[in-house]
Amino acid sequence: MRRAPTLLALMLAAAFGGFAATALREGLQAPAQAATAASAALPAAALPGAVGGQPLPSLAPMLAKVTPAVVSVHATQRVRVSPFAGDPIFERLFPELSRERLSQSLGSGVIVDAQRGYVLTNHHVIENANEVSVTLADGRTLPAEFIGSDPETDVAVMRIPAKNLTALALADSDRLRVGDFVVAVGNPFGIGQTVTSGIVSAVGRSGLPGIGLQNFIQTDASINPGNSGGALVNLEGQLVGINTASFNPRGSMAGNIGLGFAIPSNLARSVAEQLIGNDGVVRRGTLGVDAIDVDAGIARQLGLGEARGAAVTRVLSASAAAAAGIKPGDVIVGFNGQAVAGAYDLRNLEGLQRIGAPVTLEVIRDGKTLRIVSTVRELTRLAGGELDPRLDGAELVELPADARRAGRGGVRVASVARGSRAAANGLREGDVVEGVNRAAVADLSGFRASFTRTPAQLVLQVRRGSTRGMLPMQ
Repeated sequence: MRRAPTLLALMLAAAFGGFAATALREGLQAPAQAATAASAALPAAALPGAVGGQPLPSLAPMLAKVTPAVVSVHATQRVRVSPFAGDPIFERLFPELSRERLSQSLGSGVIVDAQRGYVLTNHHVIENANEVSVTLADGRTLPAEFIGSDPETDVAVMRIPAKNLTALALADSDRLRVGDFVVAVGNPFGIGQTVTSGIVSAVGRSGLPGIGLQNFIQTDASINPGNSGGALVNLEGQLVGINTASFNPRGSMAGNIGLGFAIPSNLARSVAEQLIGNDGVVRRGTLGVDAIDVDAGIARQLGLGEARGAAVTRVLSASAAAAAGIKPGDVIVGFNGQAVAGAYDLRNLEGLQRIGAPVTLEVIRDGKTLRIVSTVRELTRLAGGELDPRLDGAELVELPADARRAGRGGVRVASVARGSRAAANGLREGDVVEGVNRAAVADLSGFRASFTRTPAQLVLQVRRGSTRGMLPMQ
């Protein structure tokens, strides 16, 4: 008896289904004119300007002022492709078999000076480019003049010859707080200008692998390939950072997972002013110490309660640290109020300071905590023997400004004492050391950092005139 209601329900459902199908079929077969007339009669609703008496929040008015200042950057590099895998002898014998290939990359940039046409972007966006052009938000494409770049902070400056530009004002990024709302503007994946929003997830972030000096703003606003060099702005439309990188364990092309990083505007401003005022070169200071991480074994030897800080292993003569009284064996655990976890933190913090800037160091010496006031000085000359006995007798200096503007890296051998160990190893005045044990060096600071721990074997990559080669140091 219970099956009857169920059967009745199924019959009613089938009947309704047939009715609905018939009605639907008749509707589809009706003249298109009737459908058009019906849709035209639908009322059009306007977006409300306010709800409950409160104006609807929108980023559109702010972005109308910001987006004209954010540009797309096109970098072109000419690459010689040879079937001889870079063998210089065969390339000279058969030059006709080599061909030129154009490699193109895309990034973003920010106009920061409308009168002079200065554009900020990332060093890695225009690195090794032969030609760079900029496309404005209004569609104009213009050639860009390279002013200078700093690989350590990943900041670069260009200039474009255009009128009627819009520039962004730079905010004081030191006032950013975790939780502040920010908006990222750029050209991700080359699809066109795109706006994403989020909050400041962290400030003062460092320790990312493969990047130089770091003091990043971390944000969950989507930052993808092509966003590099674009703007991170606050809700007033002021520039607080230059978008630089996103972190994804599967690689940057895997997309955004809410871990984006931007160079703070204060750091970008400082570097840009140096690049513009110093013929495209950044003069960077140093304390003049070499240090290693304090591990558990070093902590026990020095009688420290915990393994933290940077243990000083060498103090360069005539350095700021020597003048301030810092000694080998000191452990630096604080720098201008920031904790120093290890040698990387120390190098990162000193590299971000202006030359001549005073710094307060928290130092542990013989179990006592000292506060030592020092400065950072420019490192212009370096005695090789202070780094490694195998370099004794060689004096090294920074490359001249024109070489650095041309994108060359390394350090130049200013002199080699006759009869010295460096001379016996074949080092010559005028040589340019471009690498240490197959690791490239950009400048004196990078060269010195290669000797934080004395290498068992020392092989220099040396350029002498137009010839490059390996020089083992005994």
